[in-house]
Amino acid sequence: MKLAALQALVLAVELGSVRSAARQLGLSQPALSKMLRELELELGAPLLVRTHQGVAPTAQGRVLHEHARRVSKELIDATQRIHQMGGQMQGELNVGAVPLAIMLLIPEALRSFCREFPGIKLRVHEEMHVAQLQQLRTGALDIVVGGIPQGLANGEFLSEALLDTEMVVAAERGSPWARARSLAELREARWIYTNALGDTGYARALFEQHGLAPPPVGAVVNSTLTLLSLLSTGDFVGLMPEQAMSHRFAREFLCRVPVAEAGLALRVGAIIRNASSVAPAVQHLISHLHQAARRHAQASAR
Repeated sequence: MKLAALQALVLAVELGSVRSAARQLGLSQPALSKMLRELELELGAPLLVRTHQGVAPTAQGRVLHEHARRVSKELIDATQRIHQMGGQMQGELNVGAVPLAIMLLIPEALRSFCREFPGIKLRVHEEMHVAQLQQLRTGALDIVVGGIPQGLANGEFLSEALLDTEMVVAAERGSPWARARSLAELREARWIYTNALGDTGYARALFEQHGLAPPPVGAVVNSTLTLLSLLSTGDFVGLMPEQAMSHRFAREFLCRVPVAEAGLALRVGAIIRNASSVAPAVQHLISHLHQAARRHAQASAR
């Protein structure tokens, strides 16, 4: 099975067109079609079907596409890592970060990192709740900056602590929920959950920590802007990192609800896959994140 044929399949599936895939690879359409037919003959299964819009993968094609895409990503990562080990700091890093990290750590870390390594392209993806770490597991992300989940499997992931925070109850300043004095009083509030499915997350963990049944889901979001927008309506209650409550984007409209119960302790850190070797670019980014965390701690102590 030739790597070039696998790369052709990946492009044909993702672009939905053999012609577009051929153009991107610098090949003629007949040459690419022949390559794909040979791949189908080798596997003894159809991989693509023609549609009105172009081409689409068959069930067998979807399986091969998933694995071929992963193989292609691993080869690109290996090539970049080898170049970086030789001092050629070029390539791309995909960073997942929670709102607290985006507000307090990512801007300073990226500013200094990009100044030192202008050849590394950084893509930042917002992550509201990272307990599952699925994108890190599959290789879609190279590093996650977020709450270190309890019971993190050290055999699969490595983590370095950056800062400690507390997830506190937040509401709009004029909201009736802002006067609550206990979590029990907020049991009927419309709670914002910040994970993909709404069945886990910080809100659930906070209530369970205090021996209370989790509140019903009022909304499920995966965006800081959506979270802040919903909280600012006065109809919703959610959790925010304590440090983020003093950020200029939040302090004008939101307040910490003075419930008697303690907030949810959270240690924010850099999480990576446990590989035999860590890419130099990832190591340098973690170093810059530590520097940003120290600067923030020094500024807060003044």
